[in-house]
Amino acid sequence: MILRPVLRLAASAAVLTALSGCALLSSPDPVQNYRFGLPMAAPSAVGDTPAPLTVSIRRIEFPQATGDDKILGVTGLETAYIGGARWVSPASTLFDDSLKAAFANRADRIRVLGRREPGTPPLILQVTVTTFEARYAAPGAVPDVVVTARAQLRSTPERRAGGGTIRPEEGRSVERVFTVTQPAGDNRVSAIVAAFDTATRDINTQIADWTIASAN
Repeated sequence: MILRPVLRLAASAAVLTALSGCALLSSPDPVQNYRFGLPMAAPSAVGDTPAPLTVSIRRIEFPQATGDDKILGVTGLETAYIGGARWVSPASTLFDDSLKAAFANRADRIRVLGRREPGTPPLILQVTVTTFEARYAAPGAVPDVVVTARAQLRSTPERRAGGGTIRPEEGRSVERVFTVTQPAGDNRVSAIVAAFDTATRDINTQIADWTIASAN
């Protein structure tokens, strides 16, 4: 596997600037596209009885360095993008699709509202991904894929009798940080991508189950 050096981390602002600039230097090597995060099993069938819970999922927030189609590797204070490999869509989009799929597998317990559906959703879920990288203990070692996300669930208070204004601050809010570390098994692109796939499905399954448990 080829890692294309990006920079040494001196300051966070410099990191983002340099990483963004590196994307302009395209590799002459053939590029293989990958995806991650889709469920292994088909979503559960939806019966005639509507789900007891509904939730609106806000747009996923992702770090600038890993939210696009490049795959980031980290060794200590040094970062590099994995050469010859790209996500088929921005990582933030694939992660969002995976999270919705996790909820779709629980359609008998919770329904995800479309972002353009009218009305005030009773539950609002905001997921912020803070870490999405292949982490190396040493150059050339077998990496661990690390995915960390903060989930915040807010309930919207019911409108008062007589048409009073809904006050968001009166709603309940809970949050939790989730972290999944998935060994790649080998220092090859295919193994690293498989670890991203497993880690993403795992963390989104945890987020969906936590959302249902927290709402009850």
